[in-house]
Amino acid sequence: MSARDSLDPSESLWDLVAVQLRRHREERNLSGAALARILDLDRSSVSRLESGGMRLQPRHAKLLDQEWKTDWLFTCLVGFARSGHNAEWFKANLESEARASEVRIWELAWIPGLFQTETYMRAVFESAGWENVDEHIAYRAKRQGLLGRKPRPAMRVILDQGTLDQPVGGPEVMREQLSAILEQAKHPKTTFRVVPRSAGAHIGRDGSFKLMTMGNSEVVYTEATGGGRLVTDPAEVRLFRQRFDRISDQALPVDASIELIKQIMEAFH
Repeated sequence: MSARDSLDPSESLWDLVAVQLRRHREERNLSGAALARILDLDRSSVSRLESGGMRLQPRHAKLLDQEWKTDWLFTCLVGFARSGHNAEWFKANLESEARASEVRIWELAWIPGLFQTETYMRAVFESAGWENVDEHIAYRAKRQGLLGRKPRPAMRVILDQGTLDQPVGGPEVMREQLSAILEQAKHPKTTFRVVPRSAGAHIGRDGSFKLMTMGNSEVVYTEATGGGRLVTDPAEVRLFRQRFDRISDQALPVDASIELIKQIMEAFH
């Protein structure tokens, strides 16, 4: 089955955009190359847009509506798709994570999943009342294979102090977890920095997110209750990159961050 055949516009707004794009192109007897010229893209990009492998950007939607006089159809569809929740976002997040050459994480609430120990994971899942806890642990542990990949991606992690001193699972679990963080911090491609509680109000309080770089492209996955959001629009991604830099301005230097993690670990007894 081709990628086009797997599109389901009844389940995904992005699939609906792809299906409508192809339908409107064919109704006008336009080739993929002709559409590529309208959008100032290459032919392969049009194929990916129509198969769901690439998402139509707002500026391209506006061009189509103007060129085809479609009464803002594509502008509205793309707007709704970008603002609504899509169950495929988490899957796409994991696929991007697995291919990333660089991952930048800002975490406000939990130790990031890529660095969680099994006992910490269990405490997280059990506190949330999840069923099949062992299956979730196995799945998250499989994700952590990313850290053993060659070449290993560069990991820049900024943690709120609350992720370190909140006693998830109890003192023994936290000592093991913080010890694991300190071990990971020894890797030359991984850095941990901490935003101390003394930083007070800052832009990072709005929520956690993860920036992933794959070649020349970059996406963001934002955390949210009940499911996150995948950000692919370059302009919005750029705003998250700026946000990450502003959070970094509030964080302790690497050495001071490691020292704080050690102090917090030793306080758990």
